[in-house]
Amino acid sequence: MEQSMVEQLEALKAYLAEKKQLAVGFSGGVDSAFLLKVAHDVLGENVVAVTAKVRSLPKRELDIAREFCRKEGIRHSIVEVDELEIEGFAENPIDRCYICKKVLFGKICEEAARQGMPYIAEASNLDDNGDYRPGLRAVAELGVLSPLRETGIDKRTIRALAKELGIPVWNKPSFACLATRFVYGEQITAEKLEMVDAAEQFLAELRFRQVRVRVHGADAAHLLARIEFGEDDFFKALSVPMCRRIQEKLKEIGFAFVTLDLGGYRMGSMNDGIEKDEGRAP
Repeated sequence: MEQSMVEQLEALKAYLAEKKQLAVGFSGGVDSAFLLKVAHDVLGENVVAVTAKVRSLPKRELDIAREFCRKEGIRHSIVEVDELEIEGFAENPIDRCYICKKVLFGKICEEAARQGMPYIAEASNLDDNGDYRPGLRAVAELGVLSPLRETGIDKRTIRALAKELGIPVWNKPSFACLATRFVYGEQITAEKLEMVDAAEQFLAELRFRQVRVRVHGADAAHLLARIEFGEDDFFKALSVPMCRRIQEKLKEIGFAFVTLDLGGYRMGSMNDGIEKDEGRAP
């Protein structure tokens, strides 16, 4: 392990040790799994994981979070929130993530208080400072800690350290909530979320690793699915038999049109054209 990584890990452990008791917002992804694992190694029973069960989190992601906590012997609480009932969420404004995170982390804070945890942490990392992340404004307003950002740990370092620590999701592809698949200003509904979830689950079963099904169109009867594949999957998706198989399945799910994005997977591609400074990490 690189010396700099060792030093960053020790800095993170020292940061967490000072808190003594901590609730960690846990999604099941590599960032939050790494933070939770290190926090549990440092604080033991004085750590609780809290996962928000929402429509925009597929069941497979919730199952991963549950299994991780079970294997690690970490206390795990689940709070349920229907984000479609959050005022302003379904209209999908550009600050949708802020609106949603304010409520979700508010619920996590309530659960942390119920469990007697004075501190709440989330797992954004140093790389998140450079993207449009309005949800981080909600995090700051609620006083939620961001240990990975505060100790200067980026995604590459997280994956390397997670592998070293034996965290099984160390190489898990990045995942963002299903609400990020929709064009800002176009209505989000339960039906559309279910369609995206079904489409991405199908593609996962075909062993595509990094994929997004982006949705265009306000009318549910005429939705276009724009699929972004990662570089490792791109040429696999281009074969005629595979294209036909994907098109047939997504049309069966309910999409009227299915297209392949020649630009491939880009994190936050729905944020193109947005002033990044509006949503940078505080």
